[in-house]
Amino acid sequence: MRDLHKALADIDAIKKQVARGTQFRGYGPVTIAFTGLLSLLAAVAQDMWLEDPRNQLNEYLLVWIGTAVLSAAMIGTETVTRSRRLHSELADEMIYSAIEQLIPVGVAGALLTFVLLRFAPESLWLLPGLWQILFGLGIFASCRFLPRALFVAGAWYLSSGLVCIAFAASGSAWSPWLMGIPFGIGQLMMAAILHYSLGGADGED
Repeated sequence: MRDLHKALADIDAIKKQVARGTQFRGYGPVTIAFTGLLSLLAAVAQDMWLEDPRNQLNEYLLVWIGTAVLSAAMIGTETVTRSRRLHSELADEMIYSAIEQLIPVGVAGALLTFVLLRFAPESLWLLPGLWQILFGLGIFASCRFLPRALFVAGAWYLSSGLVCIAFAASGSAWSPWLMGIPFGIGQLMMAAILHYSLGGADGED
């Protein structure tokens, strides 16, 4: 029985090693592109409905956190179904490896938002830029098992986050376009890179 458990453990370790060295095809270009359009729609919604975001912090956070949660749910659902179709027996290991890179970014973003909201609300104008920087770092961390060209998207989010902070500091804080444009362009850029790198929308060409 001990030999059986050891053999199963060895097989599991091999599968994890193979998964870490295999290019992940679970992210669907179409869904990624749609999240970019969703970001632009959220910016339009903020522009139309929030007259003074500085004094409507709860509504502002609801718009953008809601957009992020919806986007993550859409991407996560498709990731599971695509991975099971394209990676078959390695699907669980591949999905875990992908999530493993993004969990620290998500947790850091959530905690950062909570701390600023609770203890330094006067600094919440920094959030759009900080969110973009964190997202860019998540992409950099994921590049080891995704198409290397996605490094460009990570650089985009890092740069846009820094520019966003600079613009916000000069008096443009709370503009919906400081979120809508960077995430809109960034997600569409990622979708295009995934489409051409993985061989079409299905990744099976």
